[in-house]
Amino acid sequence: MKGHNYSSKREAIFKAIASTKSHPSAQWVYEQLKDEFPKLSLGTVYRNIALFKEQGKIIVVANVNGEERIDADTSDHAHFVCDECGTVYDLYSSELSPIEKELNRKGFEITRKNVVFHGRCSDCCTKLN
Repeated sequence: MKGHNYSSKREAIFKAIASTKSHPSAQWVYEQLKDEFPKLSLGTVYRNIALFKEQGKIIVVANVNGEERIDADTSDHAHFVCDECGTVYDLYSSELSPIEKELNRKGFEITRKNVVFHGRCSDCCTKLN
């Protein structure tokens, strides 16, 4: 990847990602910014997302309907992906899971984790009933 010089497009791409809790796709970011930056390409959005991942500014949550979904909240938390509607939810808990407790007991050091649950959200479950 070329130099990491300041660019207003790069800043706008990161702000768009960080400004939402929707766990956006590159396409969503592009749609949000194309009017403000008419010369912005989807490729530029993808390249900057790759840079942000490399820098640790964002994480990849899951692949939903063929699109990588990302999160600027890099704090320690899990996610739930609704396989019906595609919504991604944040899940926060300070409690250690039984798996983490077992790893700690065996002397492992956890440096990062990525826990993603899949299923149907409460809204989609309600629609079925």
